[in-house]
Amino acid sequence: MTSLNAPEDITCTIELCEAVLSLRGHALGESLGRIARALLESPQGGYFQGDLPETSDLAEEIFHGSAFFGRYAVSGRIGGYDYIDRMRLAALARLTARLLQARADADRSARQFEKATEQLLLQTQILDQIHESVITMDLTGFITSWNKGAEKLFGYAATEIIGRNIIFLYENQEDEEDPSQDIFLQQGGREMEVRRRKKSGEIFWASLSLSSLRDNTGQPVGLIGYFMDITERKQAQEKIHHLAYYDALTGLPNRTLFMKLVDQSLVSASRNGSNGALLFIDLNRFKPINDTLGHGVGDQLLQQVAVRFKDALRDDDIMARLGSDEFVVGLFDLNQHYHAGFVAQKLLYAMEHPYLIEGHELRMGASIGISTYAQDGTDSETLLRLADIAMYRAKKCGENDHGSYAFYSQEMNRAALSRLHIETGLRRAIGSNELLLYYQPKINIEDGRIVGAEALVRWQHPERGLVFPSEFIPIAEESRLVVRLGEWVLEAACRQAAAWQRAGLAPMRVAINLSAGEFTVSLPGRVQAALRRHGIDADWLELEITESMLMIGTDDVIAIMEEIAGLGVTLSLDDFGTGYSSLSYLKRFPIHTLKIDRSFIMGIPKDQNDCAIAGAIIGIAKQLQHRVIAEGVENAEQLDFLRNQGCEEIQGYFFSRPVASLEMEKMLREDRRFGVERCPDSVDDLN
Repeated sequence: MTSLNAPEDITCTIELCEAVLSLRGHALGESLGRIARALLESPQGGYFQGDLPETSDLAEEIFHGSAFFGRYAVSGRIGGYDYIDRMRLAALARLTARLLQARADADRSARQFEKATEQLLLQTQILDQIHESVITMDLTGFITSWNKGAEKLFGYAATEIIGRNIIFLYENQEDEEDPSQDIFLQQGGREMEVRRRKKSGEIFWASLSLSSLRDNTGQPVGLIGYFMDITERKQAQEKIHHLAYYDALTGLPNRTLFMKLVDQSLVSASRNGSNGALLFIDLNRFKPINDTLGHGVGDQLLQQVAVRFKDALRDDDIMARLGSDEFVVGLFDLNQHYHAGFVAQKLLYAMEHPYLIEGHELRMGASIGISTYAQDGTDSETLLRLADIAMYRAKKCGENDHGSYAFYSQEMNRAALSRLHIETGLRRAIGSNELLLYYQPKINIEDGRIVGAEALVRWQHPERGLVFPSEFIPIAEESRLVVRLGEWVLEAACRQAAAWQRAGLAPMRVAINLSAGEFTVSLPGRVQAALRRHGIDADWLELEITESMLMIGTDDVIAIMEEIAGLGVTLSLDDFGTGYSSLSYLKRFPIHTLKIDRSFIMGIPKDQNDCAIAGAIIGIAKQLQHRVIAEGVENAEQLDFLRNQGCEEIQGYFFSRPVASLEMEKMLREDRRFGVERCPDSVDDLN
């Protein structure tokens, strides 16, 4: 097939392209005819859309598919035309047909685009006349159109908003999902009430209707959203809701809402098997104050009481005002039923300080009745009724400045009263020299010498005598007294170490147990201050921590431990093997000693499992280059097994019970070793 490749042909091709692109009508026909005559060096001929001249020597129709665009015809050349000329004219006709077809397609597309533009302009004008805010987005949430209603509602002009993602209009971008992940973008057709942000920063409520935009194949290509400001309506609804469910004076839930919330919590408690309780609170002597000083003072008093109660409760606890001077609290997810008594104490303590209202110093107590789920009842009405009965029982116990509380169950009352006596007495004991430390020696297995002692707190109760830790430590932990108790132990242990140091005794490690509440960033500073205050070297002090404490915020724990170790104070891991610490973490802790829990020592050497566990712990300690001590050693067989396994230190009744400081000092002066004091019978460790 011949093509237009010669230089003169290329010139004609360029002219042809320019003519088709730039000319129309008669001018185009004249230009095409001139190009054909020039290509074939013909004096006559041209481009014809109708009949050809009779004198034409060479002609070629211009077709593209079924589209006919005319003919080329030339004549009059001296020497005539040959086969090559016919082929060249045919090539010109084919190229012309393609160019004319392309121009026709382009013209048609231009007309369609113009029509679409006009239609879009018309739709834009229609949307702009709608008072509703209308926006469109692509599938990833980027805004593609923004009508006048949206400009008025949000305060952004279209030029400011188109191309930005819709998420920046959300009230809180972090709390809401990425619109590209929203179900609307896949399905659409959904209505909802949302909160959005205006350009001014104002947050408002809007009714939002979303629908999918689809292409010709039905596939979603975007979303169209209709916004309407419903802030006033929502505010009215919220006001009505607040009036229906909240106390106007204190802002607390009222009885109706409280019962609904309690019923919901009871369903969850039933499903999870958790404990719960209701506390019915009646203020003591409120009526005389209200009657004497007036309702204005009474109202302010109720408001201040509500604030103190709320501050004393957890965020998840439910509190309501039932009316007059009656309040009620719902507690759920309690570890034990009697914990409700601790909360009642907190509420009573919160009322101890006087209320200053309009120049009056007012003191207020309360009577609190407690019913427990599911011991006393399983529904809100029953629990509230029984708590009310318990409240009257508490009120009969006698009103005073502090107030009182009572459980509906007599058994719970007795248990709560006992715990209350212990807690109250322990608070007094910490500041009244009723506490003292006993010391249980730690022995080096190789030479039998005392190398340290564990300081164990005892309570010398003025009426009950010596009270052991198993009775008061759990209550101290539950009532948060354990931190104060730990501070007392640190001071007392350092004071005793200083006395031994002044007496000329060689330094030994006095170990004290730390609670989780003490293990904070302030601990290293407190330890350093205690060492300086009592003038003792760090060699005198050892801190024992448990595995469970290591698993809370590992990096923070390591930082605290490293700071303590930097003081020269020894760290020991107590009760090793009873927790769930990871060995990969264990190698990172600056631990000096692993302490095998006595539960693994008791069965040695008869219990093969205890033997295997104790041996494994000793092996781990050796691999990690830690010293290892076994507590609860009570007989020679246990000692022999531990010595053969490579254990370095022991602690237990086989050598000595915990003893008072004077007896401990005597042991040290006498260089007491194995064989001097042994306990013939195995008894429970008092640790």
